[in-house]
Amino acid sequence: MRSDLPEVRGSYRFDAPLGKTNWFGVGGNAEVLFKPEDTADLAHFLKYKPQNLPLTVIGVGSNLIVRDGGIEGVVIRLGRGFTDIQIEGDVLAAGAAAMDVHVANFAAEHGRAGLEFLSGIPGTIGGALAMNAGAYGRDMAAVLLRAEAVTPEGEIITLTLAEMHYAYRHYGGPTGLIFTRGWLQTTADDAQQITARIAEIKASREATQPIRERTGGSTFKNPDGAKAWELIDKAGCRGLQVSGAQMSELHCNFMINTGGATAADLENLGEEVCARVLAATGMSLEWEIRRIGRAK
Repeated sequence: MRSDLPEVRGSYRFDAPLGKTNWFGVGGNAEVLFKPEDTADLAHFLKYKPQNLPLTVIGVGSNLIVRDGGIEGVVIRLGRGFTDIQIEGDVLAAGAAAMDVHVANFAAEHGRAGLEFLSGIPGTIGGALAMNAGAYGRDMAAVLLRAEAVTPEGEIITLTLAEMHYAYRHYGGPTGLIFTRGWLQTTADDAQQITARIAEIKASREATQPIRERTGGSTFKNPDGAKAWELIDKAGCRGLQVSGAQMSELHCNFMINTGGATAADLENLGEEVCARVLAATGMSLEWEIRRIGRAK
């Protein structure tokens, strides 16, 4: 594959370990790990790559399980060239690799409100765009104006909010896109008041979520008319453990790696929780954590 890949300004790493690229700290290697220099570099790669080359896109891995057998083909990880944040008037523009919490804090420093909820989402803007991420009563659908993306053929395009076809924790727009930038609506407010609201969100998270553990955030989506954590609790799964993988005692919709868990342990624990919830409540849970790669 090495000789078939197009020349890029970014970097290729071959047989690259992925365990340190996700917050669970698990998973096999990527056949190739590609970090593009910028959007133009990414578009060039997609335009000239081998036609049937498998591609996988990852961010900071905050809501991700990489399976133990690794990932075939090229894993694309957006890095330093996609972290810029700018404000012009009431619009904030952020690169896909900008951390959600950094975007919220940047907006607060400039007296721009409406993005405080992002401080409660452990991920990047790219991931938020790709799944309509939300927290504390707001989501991307409430603030997004437009998004930039690169198509599988290497064309750089812009999508309006309507073209994203957002639903709860779901993006329903054109498939195969890699989001590179988002433009978000803000409103003017006192910087100290915005910062205080962000501090409240931080305090709430620290009190109710195992944020200092190796975790992947909310494991399952809330079903219609129900809360995933309540269903998990009702099924007796709070603290349920498979080897080093455990459903948190603090927040039972959070899965944690207590030490030494494999990706298979985490996934098996999640499937066991799904089975027990279905048996106890008749309701099906849908994974919110993304699972990628091959079993070992």
